[in-house]
Amino acid sequence: MDISIFQNSDWRTWFEHESSREYFSELVNLVDNERKTHIIYPKEEAVFTAFRLCGFNQAKVVLIGQDPYHGEGQAHGLSFSVQAGVNFPPSLQNIFKELSSDMGFVVPSCGDLSKWAKQGVMLLNSILSVRQGSPASHKNIGWQYFTDSAIQYLSFHKQHLVFILWGNYAQSKRSLIDTSKHLIIASAHPSPLSAYQGFFGSRPFSRTNEFLRQNNITEIDWNLA
Repeated sequence: MDISIFQNSDWRTWFEHESSREYFSELVNLVDNERKTHIIYPKEEAVFTAFRLCGFNQAKVVLIGQDPYHGEGQAHGLSFSVQAGVNFPPSLQNIFKELSSDMGFVVPSCGDLSKWAKQGVMLLNSILSVRQGSPASHKNIGWQYFTDSAIQYLSFHKQHLVFILWGNYAQSKRSLIDTSKHLIIASAHPSPLSAYQGFFGSRPFSRTNEFLRQNNITEIDWNLA
């Protein structure tokens, strides 16, 4: 697993502590061994893309997903995002519908959310790897300790973050977040199975910018078109 992105990153202090914990070496070995016998997404160099594109000091918003897309060419280390040229998965289609409704933007032609990440949106999956065609296959191998720690570190050391929690799994992370300092925007998941149960009409993008503006923080340009 490529951990070099942390060497010259403002995540380095946190990472050096976290990677020294016993579970981390076991996790790395397990994922590396899985790659010898299975196709694992995302590619090794993309596992920590969320940390590479969104520095700790830069972070304004944390958008928590569950695990990477498990289809060929989709996952590239950012929650809900797909690489350029890849068809939008159903959840991403619904995210873009809500974005258009909430902000008035044209639905983008590309599903790569890197532009958001580079502005301070931490697109963090709780689980950072997956077997091809097997959702949640790496659910209980240790990633949750790593990403829960990152969420807690952000909550403790930062002020006025927005945590966007879509669906029950993301909302299970509420206990990691200090709500006296940060805003939680929670709703149903954008999956077609639940999007009409509270995701559509939840206005997460405008509500995020309203909170940032109230706290004198530069808003996110959500427009990807």
